[in-house]
Amino acid sequence: MLVLAATPIGNLGDASRRLMDALAGADVIAAEDTRVAQRLLAGLHVETHARLVTVNEHTERARIAELLDAARAGEVVLVSDAGMPTVSDPGFALVRAAIDADVPVTAIPGASAVLTALALAGLPTDRFVFEGFPPRKPGERRRFLETLAAEPRTTVLFESPNRTASLLQAMVEVFGPDRQVVVARELTKLFEEVVRGTVAEVAAWAEQGVRGEVVVVLAGVAAVPVDADDALAEVLALVDGGARLKDASAEVAGRTGLSRKALYDAALAARAGR
Repeated sequence: MLVLAATPIGNLGDASRRLMDALAGADVIAAEDTRVAQRLLAGLHVETHARLVTVNEHTERARIAELLDAARAGEVVLVSDAGMPTVSDPGFALVRAAIDADVPVTAIPGASAVLTALALAGLPTDRFVFEGFPPRKPGERRRFLETLAAEPRTTVLFESPNRTASLLQAMVEVFGPDRQVVVARELTKLFEEVVRGTVAEVAAWAEQGVRGEVVVVLAGVAAVPVDADDALAEVLALVDGGARLKDASAEVAGRTGLSRKALYDAALAARAGR
């Protein structure tokens, strides 16, 4: 069997008895970083006869056949450095291969930075989306944020501490200053901090420097009626101002939630009829 085991995201006290039993009884522990796994075993006072192997973005695919053979013969426990494997961490390719090969797969639930930050944020939790890490390059990051401009669901993101300030500033530029956002850092650890406010307020806070593991939770956009004629007029005004029709349609679609193609086609027809 292949066991996906969630590990603590900071506080070792969050480790479940089931996790410790699985680590103790495993034949193979497939770890994102074996050094981190060894520290976890030591911190939990778990003794195991398991063989530790590295499964990260560089080695995962090369180890699939070996790990599937091990899972057929015994128990392979897959762990990431923190949280649930496969969630912005290695493991997806292995899980997909195990399913395709009819190797049983189960999971040991536990700590999750995504759900912990979402619960603490104080933003709607009935509908949310997890988008992982935003692109690093400014242009790609801006285009990524534009896809969230009209997103009605709460969005959860991971970000590195040294890019958090620039991400928040980009949010101010794309969303305006007033959208609500939450930055949760060092969750479950000694210096846990949750900062809530508008994107402008939290961006100003981040300018002083951000340390530790970071999760960003962005409020969704409240649904408001959009007049298609007004949106078309915006597209045409942008085009008259020198913008390309394709870009104008995408910009207005991002703000309004309307179909980019529908706006593009409508604008083409309107310009042809002038």
